[in-house]
Amino acid sequence: MALFRRGTKPPVPDEPAQGADEVDPDAPAYDEPDDAGLPGGAGTAEGAAPVAPAGPWDADDAPQGLPRVDLGALLLPGVDGMELRMEVDQKTSMVTGVTVTLAGSVLQLQAFAAPRTEGIWDDIRDEIAASISEQGGTVDDLPGPFGRELLARMPVRTAEGRTGHRPARFLGADGPRWFLRGVVTGKAAVDPEAAAALEQLFAGVVVVRGTEARPPRDLLPLRMPGQTPAPEAGTAAGPDFDPLRRGPEITEIR
Repeated sequence: MALFRRGTKPPVPDEPAQGADEVDPDAPAYDEPDDAGLPGGAGTAEGAAPVAPAGPWDADDAPQGLPRVDLGALLLPGVDGMELRMEVDQKTSMVTGVTVTLAGSVLQLQAFAAPRTEGIWDDIRDEIAASISEQGGTVDDLPGPFGRELLARMPVRTAEGRTGHRPARFLGADGPRWFLRGVVTGKAAVDPEAAAALEQLFAGVVVVRGTEARPPRDLLPLRMPGQTPAPEAGTAAGPDFDPLRRGPEITEIR
């Protein structure tokens, strides 16, 4: 994965962020919050719906004139202090995702093709929930700032020998012929104040779907910042969709 820094370097975890399917016994474990402590508007007063942000954006509708990092299918807002880690499949050299570290919390982003007539987030949420439950974790399907989201808790053993939970939030946004998935880990998965910056970043993402025909759930092509765009015609099919798996990573520091 390639690492790019913008502005002042924030605190970075000792190890790379992991997907909710990867349980690290040395990772921080958080006490399970009550509903009032859930991020994403889940702790609002009973009957009050969270206010939905305007984004993520389709390229045709995105606000103009804002600084963004061009990653091909994804344009990310430039935020001081953020770090980008590009996930690269070592077998194909294909960029499969991008991870943003900001103030010690992590947001992993991937964009996929979707049908023209309907979204796919409802089905994907069910698949993620079933997969985590099979691994012995628990999942809540909750209202959030972007619609329904999942709060997953994976059991881990703490250094003191106690049982804790490693949380992860799964965000989803259905757009015109695309789907954007975000996975939040670290303190921002359970702390609304810590989550605010990553939620704002997720809302500012622009998805560039392209005009080529792609099967639903096909990964939209990403590239390193500054890399020349590849032609749309004749693009190779991306890896099969796995709602939990993180791809292999190549490290490069710029």
